[in-house]
Amino acid sequence: MTRTLVAVLIGLAFAAPAPAADPVARPNVLFVLTDDQGWPSLGCYGGTKVPTPHLDRLAADGVRFTRAYVTPQCTPTRAALLTGQHPARTRMWHVIPWYGYPWAPVAEPAYREHLPRAAFTLAKGLKAAGYATGIAGKWHLTANDDGNYVRLTADGGRHYGFDHVAPPGPVSPNEGDKHVEHYTDEAEKFIDANKGRPWFFYLTHHTLHGKVSAPTGLVKKYRAQGAPEAGHFNATYLAAIEHLDSSVGRLLAALDKRKLRDDTLVVFLSDNGGVGRQYDPAPFTKGGGKLDRLTVGLREYPNDPLRGEKGTLYEGGIRVPCLVRWPRAAKAGLVCDTPVQATDWLPTLFEAAGAKPPEGYPLDGRSLAPLLSGGSLPERSLYWYAPLYDLRWGATPAAAVRRGHYKLVEHFGDSFDDAGRYRPGNRLELYDLKTDPGEATDLAAKAPDRVKALRDDLHTFLKSVNAEIPGANPRHDRARPFLETRQKPAD
Repeated sequence: MTRTLVAVLIGLAFAAPAPAADPVARPNVLFVLTDDQGWPSLGCYGGTKVPTPHLDRLAADGVRFTRAYVTPQCTPTRAALLTGQHPARTRMWHVIPWYGYPWAPVAEPAYREHLPRAAFTLAKGLKAAGYATGIAGKWHLTANDDGNYVRLTADGGRHYGFDHVAPPGPVSPNEGDKHVEHYTDEAEKFIDANKGRPWFFYLTHHTLHGKVSAPTGLVKKYRAQGAPEAGHFNATYLAAIEHLDSSVGRLLAALDKRKLRDDTLVVFLSDNGGVGRQYDPAPFTKGGGKLDRLTVGLREYPNDPLRGEKGTLYEGGIRVPCLVRWPRAAKAGLVCDTPVQATDWLPTLFEAAGAKPPEGYPLDGRSLAPLLSGGSLPERSLYWYAPLYDLRWGATPAAAVRRGHYKLVEHFGDSFDDAGRYRPGNRLELYDLKTDPGEATDLAAKAPDRVKALRDDLHTFLKSVNAEIPGANPRHDRARPFLETRQKPAD
């Protein structure tokens, strides 16, 4: 049994939580996770295309993080959030169910295709601490009888620590309002059903993931204002943002109505950056897999001033909106520039709830409690591990590290540039995010010592969690190097 598997399965023996403070002082937790929502889509982050008064008010009443990081795609972020462990440790760094590029120049390491039932989770820890636990919406951590992309099953919920799993919406999550109203209704029902005890509700929206959909009336509103049918800032996308903001407003009003505002910790987060552009998948899913340039097939909402989009290790793919309100402990109106990551939420919420992970359970995050009141954390490195191809986003096997205001991106064997052109060979890029948040100027050639130090830091971390460094692919086939398939090749 590998060290990685031991780390994941150790949740079987998780210890009982330490006695918490007075239960009345422990907050309820409402965690709202959106899908593919870019950093600049909210007014409080500088967005001007859609009014987002409710989320802006949430920011004004709480803490707005300007350097909140997740992973480039949804499954890894969700795994990191619920386990408190880095995807390089859990091996859940890839979207599921399985697909890959078996004949590409660089070999993709094998990845875990289901979060194990035995895995310790945020919900298990809070449940053990006396919390009622519930979930509504997108799951995307298993592709089996326990659940799938769309939802966790009612029976599957108990294996991951959830007392209550909201029923699915009435139609496909790619239709109508993508179940936004339904999930909001379910959240209110859960709150009402758990009066008198602390609760944790994980509300995980499909919005703004494609196919983007929104209420017809709102779409017509933005068309009437001149928004295009398709492309950047299209009417449907703008309508979906407004609808999501209104949903958050409903939830905040529901907490006020029930006099739960002061006793509820609210977190708003996106699972990865927005879809500034998506490359046309036909050449690598239906074609022969030979290409030297990608072409853009879809544009929705750019992440300017950040570079890149969902699926990339540039800031536009991994830096997302993040808001926290907790009137009893979080300073209203605080803007926090400290870099934070998805694995920080489990230890943060555990500290607030008086919960504990299993004895010896390795956490890759730390509690953000000091930051909520205006304090600080010691400087640390943040790491990303994406050893995979996904040509929708121009992604090739890569990893990254940020320490201080410097960020290193390492491409393990090839890459595509911003114009979609293929570049063979290993590549190291260095950016000073303090002066160049858009990652326009690569400093690697001018700072070899810093590049080496950051690369050593990154590789030391990957080695510590038994993560494989991708290398040359023995199956590489020059006739079909970039053919994506859902059929696993025979060993």
